[in-house]
Amino acid sequence: QVQLVESGGGLVQAGGSLRLSCAASGRTFSRNAMGWFRQAPGKEREFVATINWSGGDTLYVDSVRGRFTISRDNAKNTVYLQMNSLKPEDTAVYYCAAAQGAYVATRRGDYEFWGQGTQVTVSS
Repeated sequence: QVQLVESGGGLVQAGGSLRLSCAASGRTFSRNAMGWFRQAPGKEREFVATINWSGGDTLYVDSVRGRFTISRDNAKNTVYLQMNSLKPEDTAVYYCAAAQGAYVATRRGDYEFWGQGTQVTVSS
């Protein structure tokens, strides 16, 4: 059974940092792109960041570029999202996802497996 389990969410003040982790089990995703999405209350789930299979290519939504960094450790079957300079508008449930392909992907439909999400709350 394939599982993606996020961790590292929590409550942080504006300007602070959090590091999210997503551990995969049930199969290896070393040949798949991975991504992070988020969903704020009353809003659609939106793309945040993606990384290709090797870690050599990344893409970010404009609102987080320069503040967030996605990375992966294929030996650990884990992907990370380092979030710095957090803002109240970053408050959301953050979801990890595994893509069907190997290359960076920004659409929800590109992703086959999803985690249950971890809450990130940024206070002002």
